[in-house]
Order: sequence, then structure tokens, then C-alpha cells
Amino acid sequence: MYALLFRLVLRRLDAERAHHLGYLVIRMLGLGPLRAAIGRACRPDPSLAVEALGLRFPSPFGVAAGFDKAGHAVLGLGALGFGHVEVGTVTALAQPRNPRPRLFRLIQDRALINRMGFNNDGAQVVAARLARLHQRRHRPIIGVNIGKSRMVALDDAIGDYLRSTRALAPVADYLVVNVSSPNTPGLRELQDLNRLAPLLAAVREAAGATPVLVKIAPDLGDDEVRGIAALVVELRLAGVVATNTTSSRVGLETSRSIVDAAGDGGLSGPPVARRAVELLRLLRDELPAELAIVSVGGVETAADVRQRLESGAALVQGYTAFLYAGPLWARRLDRGLRGQRLTGGR
Repeated sequence: MYALLFRLVLRRLDAERAHHLGYLVIRMLGLGPLRAAIGRACRPDPSLAVEALGLRFPSPFGVAAGFDKAGHAVLGLGALGFGHVEVGTVTALAQPRNPRPRLFRLIQDRALINRMGFNNDGAQVVAARLARLHQRRHRPIIGVNIGKSRMVALDDAIGDYLRSTRALAPVADYLVVNVSSPNTPGLRELQDLNRLAPLLAAVREAAGATPVLVKIAPDLGDDEVRGIAALVVELRLAGVVATNTTSSRVGLETSRSIVDAAGDGGLSGPPVARRAVELLRLLRDELPAELAIVSVGGVETAADVRQRLESGAALVQGYTAFLYAGPLWARRLDRGLRGQRLTGGR
């Protein structure tokens, strides 16, 4: 049914407008009796529960950062069967979206290009919103992804991240330090070890007992990733989220004219899958078994989730396929995994 709706209606709408409409529907699913009814139909089977980051996740599969930037749709997403929701990216200062157009479908590749630009309400506002959810019993695990405010200079990034950390760590089940989006000028320079080490050390200390992970780009070289893995071990972080969107446009099925018309931005979906798996396996070889890897990039099916888990991921996330597969996507993946013994780590 959704495939027909997408083919006849949604694909004809502006990508951002279609996403916004879907987001509003999911927010409504988080309301009272509707959430309870949907939740009963989509709740992950108890056999899918996994332990990671010192927490018990009802399913290893969750929503990657970028879908719910402000924390409005957490309960609706949980009702649809996602085991965790990573809210954000959130910045210390509220900031608007980049100018339109900023979201593009590459339908032949089932991919997206976005240059949204960390639009959000700011750390204090999002923290207050999440505080109202934090003590609720029936909710998914809530991660929060934090990034640098656009107006803050790179040399002042640590203080900016710390403002977000202090506001959000008390209401997050885990924190992710995003230094890898291609849509904030200069942000990826923070992946340089000389800049990254003091940033992660400061955030980890400020976060207290809240687990801290770092999110890396698929465009890093293998040696750069090994260096970050060593730093994660040295600083005793909880793990790594791999990967963010890519700046590469190699190997796409979509015509060059459509890709060029979309312009700059992060590419997500199946074109990222191969590199995401490569970096997952590399990181698993470099990191102790107790450190978690969250695998993101090109996940569409239960077989994809299973592959990531068998390759060493503790958790798996998706986003792009949600827009192509529809609201029952997580339910289908959970049913595809049900009855199988799920193991992450080594």
C-alpha cells in the first residue's frame, strides 16, 4: 500500500514537504490511545532485546539522528517499533535551516542528499522537551546527537559542545558527539586528532555517567579511523557511531544531471552501505569488545541489520529507507529478525 502511495503521490511532492507531512503523522501517533494501539501492533518481540551502553534496548534497530531533530516525535517513533531514537543534531544555539532547496531524493538509488544544516531549537529548549519524556516508562531509548553551532568559531567549539552537554546529558540515555556532518562549514576539521582529543575529553567529563560516543564520516581514510579508535579507547568513551553521510557521488545510478542539480550536501542510503560495513569491521578489529559500535548507512532490510550485528555492531540505525519504505518499516525489520539469536560485539 505504501509503495503505491509513494509511487503515485509522495514522489511527486517536494522531498522536504513529503518528509514534513510524514513527520506530523508520526508526532500524532505518539498521542495517548493512538500510541497504545499502534504500539501493540508494532512492539518488538521480547527476543529482540539487546544490552548495549549499559542499557537494555527493546530492539537493536533504531532511528538515526536527522529524522527527529527536536525530539517531538520520540513517542510516535517508539510506537512504530524502533528500539531507540537518536534525537538531533542539537546545537547549543538555536539555528534555522539552510536556504531551500535542501533535501533531494535520488529515487533510482533509494538515496537522499540533504543540506539541512543542524536546524533545531537549541539545547535548552530540546532538553526541557526531553525531560518530560525521560521518566516515562513506555518510551524508546533516547540518544541525543550534539553538534557545533553554526555561528561559533571552530576554535571555540569545545565551549559550545559543553553547553549542549550540560543541558542534554541529564535527559539523554546516551550522547553522540557529531564532528562529521558535511553541512556545517569546517565541522569535519574536528575529526583531526589534535582537535578531537580535547573536545571528546571535555564532553566525556561533563557528561558524567551518561555514555558518550563519537560519530565519524565515511570519507575518512582507514588510518584516520584507526587513530580515532585509539583515542576512543584512551579516553574510555562508550563507542563510535559509524557512519554519517558522505560527500562522495561515486557509483550512483541516478543521472549525473539530477545529481549535479541537487548540489552539495550529505548523501545517505544504499550508496553508503559498502563503506559503512568496511568501517564497522575495521572498528571492531580496533576496539575492545566492551565498546559499542552503532552501524549506520544504507540499512534497508532485516538481512542488512543481521549483517551489521554479525560484523560486530551492538546497535544498528536507519533513516533514509524510512522515507521509501513507509511507517511500518521498523515493524517489518523486527519481524524479519524475530526468533533469531541476535549478538553484537565480537
